[in-house]
Amino acid sequence: MTECISVFDMLKIGVGPSSSHTLGPWRGAERFLKELREEGIFEAVNRVRVDLYGSLSLTGKGHATDLAVMLGLSGADPEYVPIESISGIIDDINLQNKLNLGNERVIDFTIFTDIIFNKNFLPFHANGFTFTAYTNKGEYTSTFYSIGGGFVVKEERIIAKEKQLLKGAFPFPIDKADELLNYTISENKKISEIVYENEKSIRTEAQIDHELMRVWNTMLECMYTGAHTEGILPGGLNVRRRAFDMHKNLIGDKPYNSPQEWLEVIRNTEVKFRQILKWVSCFALAVNEVNAALGRVVTAPTNGSAGVIPAVLMYYLVIENHDADERHIKQFLMVAGEIGSIFKKGATISAAMGGCQAEIGVSSAMAAAALCEVMGGTPGQCLMAAEIAMEHHLGMTCDPIGGLVQIPCIERNTMGAIKAINAAELAMETDPRNAKVPLDKVVNTMWQTAKDMNNKYKETSEGGLAVAVNNADC
Repeated sequence: MTECISVFDMLKIGVGPSSSHTLGPWRGAERFLKELREEGIFEAVNRVRVDLYGSLSLTGKGHATDLAVMLGLSGADPEYVPIESISGIIDDINLQNKLNLGNERVIDFTIFTDIIFNKNFLPFHANGFTFTAYTNKGEYTSTFYSIGGGFVVKEERIIAKEKQLLKGAFPFPIDKADELLNYTISENKKISEIVYENEKSIRTEAQIDHELMRVWNTMLECMYTGAHTEGILPGGLNVRRRAFDMHKNLIGDKPYNSPQEWLEVIRNTEVKFRQILKWVSCFALAVNEVNAALGRVVTAPTNGSAGVIPAVLMYYLVIENHDADERHIKQFLMVAGEIGSIFKKGATISAAMGGCQAEIGVSSAMAAAALCEVMGGTPGQCLMAAEIAMEHHLGMTCDPIGGLVQIPCIERNTMGAIKAINAAELAMETDPRNAKVPLDKVVNTMWQTAKDMNNKYKETSEGGLAVAVNNADC
């Protein structure tokens, strides 16, 4: 039975800095509250303990995992909570040693004793976490796994598939790229059109259109915020924001008052090759600096790779096609989401399982295919674009310095965006019938590479730059 993953599963609105280490545990906390209510013990809970395991423990502090579980247990929604209120919620818990469980009941909660960082790994996945609720009559325990991109499961994905814990079937069920290509041929449709038909089986057209534009407007707002915010990123590495200065040099003194006006102004700036490189880099940096500062971003497919897709889509809108409109934006996002789901089904989008190839590599492939379609590429060329982009990210490790989604993560988004544009252009100039490497082969290769990769290069901060460069060097 094919696993049906929506575009909106791949492109989630949430809070940084990490989809697997922040958004996933946050959503897990929400699900735990739901379980307590379903078990009829929510009103009796007088204490909650959180145990973090594996990668969540090793890099959890740098990824704000501890803050995320507290926010989730407090009943805050990562999609809608006002960003400016987050620090206040955390400060209140710290000062009072109390937590407002589900925003309904105040219980005792001490961060240093009720959030436990266990360096051992649970068997199902590198990102395991357990909640334990205590009552006067006993305790209730529930374990979750954050498998990347904000997806949270009770068991490892393969076990879930065996038990058929799946959604209802799409009219065009897709596990592999070849299946997607065959549908486009038999139905004489673009990739985005196949995706739209699948989405219509679970949502109305109005809902799909509204949500796609909400995703894009969140991306645009994120780029705008990042490009207009200067200073030092939190976390202790003293990383200076670069998008602000880069943007200031590019935009000049042209006036604007909103993100949409800003977009129009950029369309009228100089677009020589160097400026194009700088603009794309600026867009990507802006997003991931917002992400690193616990701002609101769209997982695409993860928070750590959230800058690639908005940067490439913005490139298309402000440089490649000034006549582009909402139709192109929706088209782009649907293709990107579908390509991401193929990687999730056939490999992983979790850096804790596959290194950074699973995040920047997948996001670059998603963006490349999407850009190829909006520029007029055939479905075969779109899949080739995704293949080219991933092929040149294979083996990329995840080794964040200090466990923070900053170095080298922020810069990697600029590289992923540029590679995506290049991959799309290469595919547009190629007959896909002459392709030597199909996308499905690259997905399989990525998964094999992930399994062969040493664990110290899988978001543990125990290898690579994370040990070669320390906080004192920064």
